[in-house]
Amino acid sequence: MKIKEKVSNLPPFIRANQIKIPTYILLVSLVLFIVLTFIASWKIGVVLLLIIMLVIWLFYYSIDYLIDETNKYVSDLSYRIKKGEQEALIQMPIGILLYNEEQKIQWTNPYLLKYFKNKDLLGRRIEDVDAELHGWIEKYKSNEMTKVKWGDRYFEMVIQENIGVLYLMDITDYAKIEAKYQEERIVFGNIIIDNYDEAVQSMNDRKKSNVNNYITNQLTNWANINNVYLKRVDDDRFISLMNKKALERLESNKFEIVDQIRERTYKQNFPLTLSMGFSYGTGTVQMKWRDVAQLAQANVDLALARGGDQVVVRAENEEARFHGGKTNPMEKRTRIRARMISHALEELIVNSDNVFVMGHNYPDMDVIGSCLGIRRIVQMNNKEAWIILKSDQLSKDVKRMMEVIDKDSNISKYIIGPEKAEEMITENSLIVMVDVHKPSMIPAPELMEVSNNVVIIDHHRRGQEFPENPVLVYIEPYASSASELITELFEYQSNDIDTINKIEATAMLAGIIVDTRNFSLRTGSRTFDAASYLQSNGANTLLIQEALKEDLETYLLRSHLLETMDFVEPGMAVVNGEEGKIYDTVLAAQTADTMLSMEGVEASFVITKRSDGRVGISARSLSKINVQRIMEKLGGGGHLSNAATQIEDITVTEAKEKLVKVLKNEDEEGEIK
Repeated sequence: MKIKEKVSNLPPFIRANQIKIPTYILLVSLVLFIVLTFIASWKIGVVLLLIIMLVIWLFYYSIDYLIDETNKYVSDLSYRIKKGEQEALIQMPIGILLYNEEQKIQWTNPYLLKYFKNKDLLGRRIEDVDAELHGWIEKYKSNEMTKVKWGDRYFEMVIQENIGVLYLMDITDYAKIEAKYQEERIVFGNIIIDNYDEAVQSMNDRKKSNVNNYITNQLTNWANINNVYLKRVDDDRFISLMNKKALERLESNKFEIVDQIRERTYKQNFPLTLSMGFSYGTGTVQMKWRDVAQLAQANVDLALARGGDQVVVRAENEEARFHGGKTNPMEKRTRIRARMISHALEELIVNSDNVFVMGHNYPDMDVIGSCLGIRRIVQMNNKEAWIILKSDQLSKDVKRMMEVIDKDSNISKYIIGPEKAEEMITENSLIVMVDVHKPSMIPAPELMEVSNNVVIIDHHRRGQEFPENPVLVYIEPYASSASELITELFEYQSNDIDTINKIEATAMLAGIIVDTRNFSLRTGSRTFDAASYLQSNGANTLLIQEALKEDLETYLLRSHLLETMDFVEPGMAVVNGEEGKIYDTVLAAQTADTMLSMEGVEASFVITKRSDGRVGISARSLSKINVQRIMEKLGGGGHLSNAATQIEDITVTEAKEKLVKVLKNEDEEGEIK
């Protein structure tokens, strides 16, 4: 074989230019060296030439050995790699499944095969073999790693759809460790007896001691059964510690102790209710104990603000979970609190540049009356207050009242739109929210970006959405209306000059009448006191009747809506408007109220298309069913017996389907009543 052919049989990397060029340079240098040696001494030159020829001869005959050994090494290495790959596919603790475009199984390694009950897999569709596995392939079509539970085991899964391969790594042991860690997280809780002082104030020492012993025994037994550490820190307050597993068990039982305490104490003629707030670290962010305890306190405060007799569970960066809240809150408001709020509000007004008052979007009579009441209080303190309204959001009854208000230039000039308010507001302005506490529901939420001085006066149960750090909060869920709360503030104003006029008194009384359905719902002794005060200041009931009158068209529309009434669950009636028709919000509320007067209706729901394009749901109940919690499930809120929500990008039919689903789930979980 010629040397050229032998060289061509060498591995390509040996014939690469990186080796050939240095070799050529070495050969040229060697030839020059031999020539120089012959010039210096021909004998030495001959010896050196013979040696070089011998080396070339040895190299020539070594080429075959080099080629053979290289090929043998590469072949052996390839064999070992392929064998390693095959052994890895078969023996490695990762399940591998190959499938074709029709999702028929082509091959699985033995490791994955042991997780299938039926070992005859090849050629069968994945959907026929395991529906859950098929669902994952349809759902997770990326190369990202996903944690899934298959049967009683956990896996890290990767799907390569382009080549039809599914990988499953069993991480059950690690998942169990993680689950154990999650279960053992410490939960801090606050427990408060809502109305302890009111219940025992007329008792003698013996009865009071019996009540204390009864409550302590009931809660201690509950704590022992559920592995909860409980410590009484005051007459009406306990703190508790437990792990996350115990909390989940209590949540699954809907905190039955809350209902038990209420029912048993009611039968013993000293009705008491409990409010609880629990918090824990999320596990992803390390929280200090101080932060967990503060959040637990915030949760119990939220429970109290919603009327008490309920439980709030919330961790950092999680949505609050509510349990209980099935009864109307007991009245605990005192004249002392009203006086303190009135004086605090007066001080805030005096120290502000100006005041901006607004209620919720699509205002009702209570919003109008409340805004006028606050404007008058501000004027009594020699400051200016501006009422923010959107003229395109007024219902027919509100428009009638506004026509009367517009005739009084001293009031109408202070009614402005959001754009004007943005031009006038300063950092030292005071923002007063009435009949609402959710920033997303007011006409000018952008004002809060300029001024952080926010006052909230509301009678709805507090929801999770709330302004950050308001300077004054007056939320009383048992009050009939915001107008009632504001009416009481007049009595304690230090400057009683230029007090409430007839138009303002009329609007505020209209707010009370509308929210109480002519004093038939949520009406207490304080409601009548407020109405009496407004009446004595010239409230015109005839004007209220004129404003609240409905025309024939409205009456017929309500009748048409009632024709669609459907009982989706016992006691729960749903009415829905036509798909493409716009209905007035007041009409929907009136229809819901009318439904409650019908036999067999404990809760009413009216679903209609609103003028803003959203679908609104008005909910009412006779207090046996908590419609607030139902509306919160759909993004709304309100009161136990009066709530609503507005849903975007949805049809009336779809809204009804969502509502019915919530009602059925609530009924199955026992949370409706």
